[in-house]
Amino acid sequence: MKKIEEQAGQPDREARELLTNLVANIRDRHSQQQIDLDSVEPDLESISIDRLTSYIEQSLLETPQLQQVWVNGEVSSASNHPSGIYFTLKDRVGRACVPAVVWKNQVPELEVHPQSGMQVLAFGRISVYAPHGKYQFQVQQVLPLGEGLQALKLQRLKQRLAAEGLFDRDRKQLLPAHPRTIAVVTSATAAAWGDIQRVWRSRYPGLRILLSPATVQGESASQSIERAIDRVTIDGRAEVLIVARGGGAIEDLSCFNSEIVVRAIADCPIPVVTGIGHERDESLADLAADVYAATPTTAAAIVIPDLESLVDEHLERIDRARATIQRVLIDRQHQLNQLRVGFDRLKPDRQLALEQNRLKQLQQRLRRAITAKLASAQQSQLHLRERCQALDPQLVLQRGYALVRQNSGEIVRDSHNLAIGAELSIQLGTGQAKVTVIEINYGQKENVEL
Repeated sequence: MKKIEEQAGQPDREARELLTNLVANIRDRHSQQQIDLDSVEPDLESISIDRLTSYIEQSLLETPQLQQVWVNGEVSSASNHPSGIYFTLKDRVGRACVPAVVWKNQVPELEVHPQSGMQVLAFGRISVYAPHGKYQFQVQQVLPLGEGLQALKLQRLKQRLAAEGLFDRDRKQLLPAHPRTIAVVTSATAAAWGDIQRVWRSRYPGLRILLSPATVQGESASQSIERAIDRVTIDGRAEVLIVARGGGAIEDLSCFNSEIVVRAIADCPIPVVTGIGHERDESLADLAADVYAATPTTAAAIVIPDLESLVDEHLERIDRARATIQRVLIDRQHQLNQLRVGFDRLKPDRQLALEQNRLKQLQQRLRRAITAKLASAQQSQLHLRERCQALDPQLVLQRGYALVRQNSGEIVRDSHNLAIGAELSIQLGTGQAKVTVIEINYGQKENVEL
């Protein structure tokens, strides 16, 4: 902004110097000579208004400082027209003013629309409006001055970081319910550190708390806070981090709107709780944090468990557990009594005797069934043995029959399969004999020679 303000003032100084020199030259010439009216002729060489205006316009165009210039002032007489926005820029201190216009094709590009009473910083070029013989400021961009400009820059940064997802809910980490070690990033001499310590001593003095000191105000605050967060990450003992600062003016809290601090909080591997300023203050650091608290005290109360509340909750859990156990015991006792009553109704001794008698009957039936099955199997075996004996070829041979085979071992069943002179093997009931066929009788009997 300082650089912009210096650039905006440079053309003013040059213009003042040019006007001063011009006025001085005119005064010198006027003092040296008087115009002789008798020497003025009707055909005296002169220039037209159009040429004069064109000359002035060309002179402005050839002056680079007037073609890209920042001008600051107060907007007055702002009005909208189909062709654009017309207004006047007045000097904030003196009485000077300049007519200005924003053409309609440039209006959508404006950061803010000029309104009467607004302090703005306008960028554009100086031109001549020939019909009226006046110069005007053709504006290409309008920015608010002071807090308005800072708010605009902050809004732009917020939109860019949001587009990267740094404020998304799915990035948020859950806070540990019972942390053993917490870390705090704030100034060691700040009231915020004292507030956090008071909450710590009153709620859970046995909790370990680590301070990573940082500068929380001034030009170096952003880098200091970033380094303090990095120290906590490298140390690795803390399970949750509090970034805190007490209230103050907007400019005092500006470091918590810096991109450096926002990214450091978003990239922190452990959950981060911010407690910055007062109830009405909200920074970009709050949006990037996993949990946002309105004040350092509230942030500490969120992170540090209340020991008394924990004890009360534990005692309540014990009472609930006892009540549950007692209820279960009563239910089980009731079930046991019901089982005992049912067991008494069954009379187990009598039931056992009936089951034993039934078992004996089943055993007797099984024995009878096995005996009958065995007798039947033995009878079947005897019949099968007799049939096998009847079919035994050896027994048939013993009754006087013989088994005739050819030398190939094939049994001879038909005389047509024999030939005179063929040697045959005859198996008798006892022993064998070799014979030769000397005669074949195909219908009656055949003679063989032993």
